[in-house]
Order: sequence, then C-alpha cells, then structure tokens
Amino acid sequence: MKPIEAAQEILDTMLGYLGFVVRVEIDEQGGLEGLQVLTEEPKPLIGHRGERLDDLQYLLTRIVQARLPAAPRIRVDVDHYRSAAEHRFLEEADQVAAAVITSGQSQTLAPMNSYPRRTVHNHFANHPKILTWSPPDSARVKCITLMLRKPGGEAGGA
Repeated sequence: MKPIEAAQEILDTMLGYLGFVVRVEIDEQGGLEGLQVLTEEPKPLIGHRGERLDDLQYLLTRIVQARLPAAPRIRVDVDHYRSAAEHRFLEEADQVAAAVITSGQSQTLAPMNSYPRRTVHNHFANHPKILTWSPPDSARVKCITLMLRKPGGEAGGA
C-alpha cells in the first residue's frame, strides 16, 4: 500500500471514530499528493486560523511514518481551506515583493508556521529579483524577510 493510501484510510477511520461525517479523497496539487477532507461541517476540523488542521496533519503524518518510516509528510486540507489560505498569503507576499523591488528596502512578512514558510520560499526560489530568508533557529513560528537579489544571486538591500 502506498503511503498516501494508508494515510487516506487512517484519516477516514480516525475522523469516523471522532464522529465526523466526511469523505477523504487523494488530492494532487502542484505535483504533490495530499488528502482533501470534504464535509458539511469544516470549521471544527479547521479550527482557529487552521490550527486544528495543522495539528490533524501533524498527527496523521506521525502515525503514517510510524507504520511506514520512509513515508513523506502528508498534506491535509479541509474543504480547500489550506489552498485558499495559500493563495491569499502568496498574493500578500507578491505585494510585499513588489514594494521591496520598488523601494530597494527589505521587508518582513507576518510570522508563519513551517508549511506556509516553505511555500513562500519555494514561490520565490527562482525569482530573478527577490531572495527570501528566515532565521535558522528551531522556533515553530518564524518571519520571512524578502530582500533584493544582487545580480550574482546574493542578498542585497537593507
């Protein structure tokens, strides 16, 4: 059984035991496999600002990796909440990037958990003018700084 199929079965069983009426589908987005939970009551699964969804994703990944140690991290979304949020924060990051390009001054984005940070770093990975940076510490929530890329690909600006 593939890790994503195992994750689908585990998540469906787990949510069923918790009393949620859901349909769990395998969802390929941007070349990455994940799970999409479809339900009439998404709010209890999403929680405040997606915190419960993050916890659910973390728990599922840990269970799957305990059974299949080589399994990748499993992405979980509920009624496309994470996809919509991702679209919003990438739009905001693009606006900040435009301001950095115009002013030449580095700017810092609002604090984020690891998944949105990784998404922002990947979004700007091949950008010709913007470079991203976040502190290398082990904090769960960190800020990303957007700065101008020098012609050689290094950081510029202030």
